Amino acid sequence: MFGVKFPLYTAFICCHAITCMPGNRGSGRTPLNWETRSGIALGAARGIAYLHARGSSVSHGNIKSSNILLTKSYEARVSDFGLAQLVGPLTTSVRVAGYRAPEVTDARKVSQEADVYSFGVLLLELLTGKAPTQALLNEEGFDLPRWVKSVAQEEWTAEVFDLELLRYQNAEDDMVQLLQLAIECTDQYPDKRPSMAAVTNRVEELFRSRLQQEEDESSDIVHAAEEGRRDYSVDYSAPTPSVGD
Repeated sequence: MFGVKFPLYTAFICCHAITCMPGNRGSGRTPLNWETRSGIALGAARGIAYLHARGSSVSHGNIKSSNILLTKSYEARVSDFGLAQLVGPLTTSVRVAGYRAPEVTDARKVSQEADVYSFGVLLLELLTGKAPTQALLNEEGFDLPRWVKSVAQEEWTAEVFDLELLRYQNAEDDMVQLLQLAIECTDQYPDKRPSMAAVTNRVEELFRSRLQQEEDESSDIVHAAEEGRRDYSVDYSAPTPSVGD
């Protein structure tokens, strides 16, 4: 299909679609921590970038949270590649329309730039915990990208993020950087959006920076522990003073 060969089945078992989780407030929900959400973003970005690398005419056409499947270890897998081009212009649900780039009027006529837009909406969903069209979020009925941009311009950026994420204060810089990336991906003009290769590189750089920070913090803790042991150690080789001394 489209010059790219894929197996009809996969060896892993997908246990969840992320559409069930970020905005789910019901009983039995599975809240996603920051590490898991950012890992999903990276896995999805790599999958889409892989498709785009097959050629400029290759695109997914239907990036949305329900098409990002998770393994039992919460690794992201992109599904439903190529189906958008095979399905006729059926009535589009409000939820699916929330991922669609503004220039796309026919679901069968997709582009890599439109995939980037949809991925940006997916990022916003992970960051805000809101569905793409939950942005009856205000009286004007903005879609999710427009709502995020309006709030980010008028209020402190933290107001945008899912409450579940605000506990991870050490990841605030990473969240802001991913938010900025999502805003760039959902630019109104297709030629102003970054490529998926560039998007993937930026998400990977966030991961590398975080891993380096964690290694530095771990090293500092070990060093402090070693210093503490030396401070409280007893030198048994020193002569013990006698009572008469």
